[in-house]
Amino acid sequence: MTDQGNTETAEIAAVATAATTAVTSTNQSGSGGNGNTNSSADNSHPTLKPFNYSYIFKYIVIGDMGVGKSCLLHQFTEKKFMADCPHTIGVEFGTRIIEVSGQKIKLQIWDTAGQERFRAVTRSYYRGAAGALMVYDITRRSTYNHLSSWLTDARNLTNPNTIIYLIGNKSDLESQRDVTHEEAKQFAEENGLMFIEASAKTGENVEDAFFETAKKIHQNIQDGSLDLNSAECGVQHKASSPSSARLNGNNNQGGSKPNCSC
Repeated sequence: MTDQGNTETAEIAAVATAATTAVTSTNQSGSGGNGNTNSSADNSHPTLKPFNYSYIFKYIVIGDMGVGKSCLLHQFTEKKFMADCPHTIGVEFGTRIIEVSGQKIKLQIWDTAGQERFRAVTRSYYRGAAGALMVYDITRRSTYNHLSSWLTDARNLTNPNTIIYLIGNKSDLESQRDVTHEEAKQFAEENGLMFIEASAKTGENVEDAFFETAKKIHQNIQDGSLDLNSAECGVQHKASSPSSARLNGNNNQGGSKPNCSC
């Protein structure tokens, strides 16, 4: 076997181990797993306490290599553009706490590699995803042509209520456009997807994609169409922090019954 073959085999083996550990960790505790990770955006919100959120939503970001998945994640979590973003090996991970309808929600976002050689491994991350951001590059038609394959994986490996959001990245490169907005919109409508064009470079519509996905998930929780008791739903409801529980207990002394969060 060549040195390159040995390197690729080692990479895939390492990613497989990380995938198993990360999926187990996510299902058990809602925390990020081991593997290649980005810095968490929670650090950029020092006023937010670790448990100061009501829900955890798991997202996956899927699509061909080079469409800008990691750049979208970095723009959303760090509000910065990575000009020389290396190709993801296996998966990367980022988090950010947002607010939807007055409730704090922690997004756990798994950015998967687009290379075919990692496809079998990264599929393990689809399980238990509440939202899937499916990305193509508006300047490369081949990445658009492959969307049906990515969508098939997303449909087969996630739960029926997973929100799938189609993102046409690199909208800042209008002069190099190879996929029209109209045809992508039609594809989204035919397949029941949400759709937007965005730019990881300028930040245009990046927030919208992540927030609109969260709003739709939250709406499904409120109307009861998402079963929070299902391990596959991709949502975890967090109990109050210990300090809040103590405060509520003190406030309820004197005979009134405390609210139960179970």
